[in-house]
Amino acid sequence: MLKITPYLELDTEANQLVDHVSGKKVTLTFSESAVLHRLLLSSNPVCSKEELLSAGWPDRVVAVTSLTQCISTLRKKLDPYLEIQLKTIARRGYQLHISTQSHVKMLAVNDAESMKAAFFDVSLIVKISGIVIALLLLVMAWYFSDYHKIKQNLSRWTAQDNFELQVGSLKGSGKLLYKDDAPHLHPFMWEKHLQPDTNFLTCYEDFYAFAATDGANYSMALCPGEDEAQCAGKGLINLTSVDSEPAELNLKEFVELSTAMEQRIRYNRVMLPESTDTSGAFLEHNYQADVYFPVKDELLIRADINMSLIYDSSDTGEFYSSTCITDEDCLTTPIKYKLRGKFKQYSGMIDDLNVDIFQVKVEQKDLIKPDKLNDSAVRFYRDLRKRDIKDEELYFIRVHQDHKTAVWTIPLFGQVTAWYHYERFDI
Repeated sequence: MLKITPYLELDTEANQLVDHVSGKKVTLTFSESAVLHRLLLSSNPVCSKEELLSAGWPDRVVAVTSLTQCISTLRKKLDPYLEIQLKTIARRGYQLHISTQSHVKMLAVNDAESMKAAFFDVSLIVKISGIVIALLLLVMAWYFSDYHKIKQNLSRWTAQDNFELQVGSLKGSGKLLYKDDAPHLHPFMWEKHLQPDTNFLTCYEDFYAFAATDGANYSMALCPGEDEAQCAGKGLINLTSVDSEPAELNLKEFVELSTAMEQRIRYNRVMLPESTDTSGAFLEHNYQADVYFPVKDELLIRADINMSLIYDSSDTGEFYSSTCITDEDCLTTPIKYKLRGKFKQYSGMIDDLNVDIFQVKVEQKDLIKPDKLNDSAVRFYRDLRKRDIKDEELYFIRVHQDHKTAVWTIPLFGQVTAWYHYERFDI
């Protein structure tokens, strides 16, 4: 066997070309095989007609036209192999030229020697181009990967410790989270919606809070007590401003009103839909929060938010969310937005704050329209309506969790941060 290219060989005994890529064998006549053999082994760049006639028709005298016909037929059989050219050199003879830039087929050979030869035959430009293309493909794959999306999402947030807040008559500290270098990060942006010097939560001497903003909404998630590591889960207050004008919320009146609203109306006690298969042992991680949106001279709006995670591995599972919007006088019959999908959990950092971020691929959405809609609830209904149309992939960030509570930043009316009650259920 005589190697012509890394994937093509001449079998002089069987008088055939052997293509190791396609497995095809091309039959040659004795003369074609002998002429090709001489062209391959010739020490001269050009083989004379006499030399080729002697090789192809030994001990015979034939006309030059026999060689011409043989060369013509051999060319046709070599046509599929673009790197091999059988050239006519005027008045001298014939030359076999094999390009040093291997054809694409060379990369498909399956023996180690041929693979090595194919690689080293490729020109430097082709090698560099291949490496650049491979790197670009890797960069593109990483850029569009879920992991990069997670990193991008977290990189837009900043965390700041020891953020001091004045809430009514109490002063406390907390953690500040803000997105995209949100402006005006002074405590006043949160405190301006509260009436000053209001005596409330007299049984507590301190509180710990998470304050957050996406640049449009300002959230305050407050847990009364002195232990920032373990929230008792009692007296949680979640306020989010959606209007720049101070709401002048009286906290004492708010606590009484919110307690009455939560006792009177609770829509999210049952989370899982009836169609969910609850056979077998499942563990549901359930989070519930009441978030209030004070706006001056408008009815107090409450969002009853319930989220459930059911793991099917250490970091994936089913995600369920239900949000119910009501007002203090029940003039707005419930606006409900339900969402279901698959989640993937990632761990990450916002500065020095350890967080968990959940990427939710939405599979099902359901917006229940209200029978009545007052002016106070219009902006909330419009936002949920947009989400019902657009939501396909969402990101939920858990920034704190203890045995009874958790703090989440969720995509609702922008980004809303709230303190949730946390429970685990066997289902």
